[in-house]
Amino acid sequence: MAGREKRRATALDDDERRGRRRQEEAALLLHKIKGLVGWVVAEVAAGRSPSVALHRYQNYCASASTSAAASPSTCACSYDAPVCTEILSLLRKEFHASRLNVLLRVLLVVQQLLQENKHCSKRDIYYMYPSIFVEQAVVDRAINDICVLLKCSRHNVNVVCSCGKRHLSCFTYQYLYCSSLVMGWIRFMEGEKKVYCITNVNAAFSIPVSIEAIKDIVSVARYILVVEKETVFQRLANDKFCERNRCIVITGRGYPDIPTRRFLRYLVEQLRLPAYCLVDSDPYGFDILATYKFGSMQLAYDANVLRVPEIRWLGVFTSDFEEYCLPDCCLLHLSSEDRRKLEGILTRCYLHREAPEWRSELEAMLEKGVKFEIEALSANSISFLSQEYIPQKIKQGRHI
Repeated sequence: MAGREKRRATALDDDERRGRRRQEEAALLLHKIKGLVGWVVAEVAAGRSPSVALHRYQNYCASASTSAAASPSTCACSYDAPVCTEILSLLRKEFHASRLNVLLRVLLVVQQLLQENKHCSKRDIYYMYPSIFVEQAVVDRAINDICVLLKCSRHNVNVVCSCGKRHLSCFTYQYLYCSSLVMGWIRFMEGEKKVYCITNVNAAFSIPVSIEAIKDIVSVARYILVVEKETVFQRLANDKFCERNRCIVITGRGYPDIPTRRFLRYLVEQLRLPAYCLVDSDPYGFDILATYKFGSMQLAYDANVLRVPEIRWLGVFTSDFEEYCLPDCCLLHLSSEDRRKLEGILTRCYLHREAPEWRSELEAMLEKGVKFEIEALSANSISFLSQEYIPQKIKQGRHI
């Protein structure tokens, strides 16, 4: 009984410390926002043109040749250092004035969110001034610019992706749920909500929107498997894959959003488990895999807190088609758009520096000019993927 009371007191202390830390972070950001807005107003009042310097980050470039024999040219790409600086001047260019107008409007929304300890989605912000913002991409860029200016991450400014939610306008995290899914041998608390996947390891649960709300995480899993698509996730659930293989399975349902990438990184760091990724054998499947490992260009400034460099590519590979004797009807020819995308991916510098084996696999796909989906493995048997392909590949270490 005494031990239980002690654990409860420790949990309360942890909650209190997290709460204080969030308050301190919010106070610091509010101080920065107040200083920035005050400076802009003072500059304009004095008849001067305020200029805002925005550092630009780049986690990859297209400096490498598609030739296998060529070596990548020198580039300045980095996961933690800016490669250049963009200057926005309010009174010099109409385009700059428009961008600064948008940036300041979004900044004031962020200020209100931090002051009231509320959260809203990017889509909510767009609908506050749709005639000024014109399109969602304008708001997205402004939010990224604000994070760069304030030297923080997206979650620090209380703006979340357009996940599902029970009502619009501003909200707290208990009213928000993410479209990505998790199942398997894990349990944790998300705020006051119990997420006990471990009581039914084949049932899907929504991934937490905020890892800051996670506490008391427990797992007896041996590894984490990330699958590209919900259809594959459901195939594994129907086959009781987690029950038989003692693992955690996650799907971002296509390109992963920020909560999915943060959650995966959190699990890898906290549980110290290997992570594998299963995607279609096509350029878009690989691009999803690369987003998990290297980060996206749009959020390059935050790549270090979003990417999972340890993740391993489990499949499916171009060579799997012949190895597993799949019928020709499962094979599709690369379209001209597929080829353009694949050729663009092959020029990315990180494939030369960090993943030459991945690059070789992509070159084989381009050379053969074919692609196929994960589900093509069902041609052997409906449960071939869960009963043979994945377990054998992990057991034999056949991943790159």
